[in-house]
Amino acid sequence: MSSEPETLSPAQKAAMRRSFQGGRGALSRRTLLRASTGGALAAGGALALTGCGIPPAGRTETVSSQDHSDKEKRVTFSNWTEYMDVDDSGKRRPTLDAFRERTGITVKYTEDINDNVEFFGKVKPQLAAGQDTGRDLINVTDWLAARLIRFGWVQKLDASNLPHAYANLSQQFRSPDWDPGRAYSYPWTGIPAVIAYNRKALDGLEVRSLSDLLDEPKLKGRVSLLSEMRDTMGLALLDMGKDPGKVTDDDFDAAIARVQKAVDKGQVRRFTGNDYTSDLSKGDIAACVAWAGDVVQLQADNPDIDFVVPDSGYMIASDNLLIPNKARHKRNAERLIDYYYEPGPAARLAAYINYVCPVDGVRAELAKIDPGAAENPLIIPDKEMASKSHSFRSLSSKEETAYEEKFAKLSGA
Repeated sequence: MSSEPETLSPAQKAAMRRSFQGGRGALSRRTLLRASTGGALAAGGALALTGCGIPPAGRTETVSSQDHSDKEKRVTFSNWTEYMDVDDSGKRRPTLDAFRERTGITVKYTEDINDNVEFFGKVKPQLAAGQDTGRDLINVTDWLAARLIRFGWVQKLDASNLPHAYANLSQQFRSPDWDPGRAYSYPWTGIPAVIAYNRKALDGLEVRSLSDLLDEPKLKGRVSLLSEMRDTMGLALLDMGKDPGKVTDDDFDAAIARVQKAVDKGQVRRFTGNDYTSDLSKGDIAACVAWAGDVVQLQADNPDIDFVVPDSGYMIASDNLLIPNKARHKRNAERLIDYYYEPGPAARLAAYINYVCPVDGVRAELAKIDPGAAENPLIIPDKEMASKSHSFRSLSSKEETAYEEKFAKLSGA
């Protein structure tokens, strides 16, 4: 059992605000990435973890509940905004409608997740008290999923209700260190961080690695890095031949020093959330660390935008489906998870949200909807690209505080 403190340091709070206001939480997923409402986190979302009343041991036992799935043909699903397919009218959700028609299970679908920390603040009082949150299925980013599992606040999944998920989950997502074998979670989508560039702005210059961004004199002042610590520092570690999945304090310090050198000489224009997209499209930024979802959207409007996956690899995070303790409709929720691991529904979802699809065997179905998306390795990675993906290992609270403080000093947050 963990006894680590669960309060957030000033650097961690700053990192959360950075992510919410200018990172993956900044814009609509359809127009670029996640929608947000600006002031909610500043009003107290980031502080939600500081007094959350978690038991001293840091973990309780998983608490199931009587499953009412047979009698109550419904499921309540909390998700991010713009993270579900809609039809041209914007009023219908085709895959959810098809699920209801097939199973008779009505989905109460709510887009009430704008930010991981803010959402955790909504549900933690009930979870800590062993009470029903009113939700059968939630979708949160890997670091929060890890925390919920560690606390014992989500239910172990019944594999017998997840035949498609078990069979079709892509290898690269099968066994994160925070949920080995996916006993408690299944990924909704993957979020890669790669190197993007504006071909016109490079004017014939080739970029193949993070070293090119940090060292090439012709790019001085025309490079941006992400304000997400795990993405930027993960790529820096990979560039130095280190594995972010096994990072040590010494490794991290060396990577910080490597990037600091580039910052000190004016190579890096700034650290950004996805607000780099406008500068990249205009050519004010020639090359940057970027999220794949941005790249896919930008390429649709600007043929000069392209990306490269360094030979050393790239970083990937995931958003993940979990069933909270005391959920009334666990089996219905598991059926919904499994449904989105069928190639047909998975393809329709991937065609809409343009992120890495974690479902094997989806390419042929996606090609019927959007041939370009089916061939885009940022949506359907081939084996070579999938083999280059890396995730930052789970950090203890002490480690996360130390790493975020060092990164905040580097990035000027």
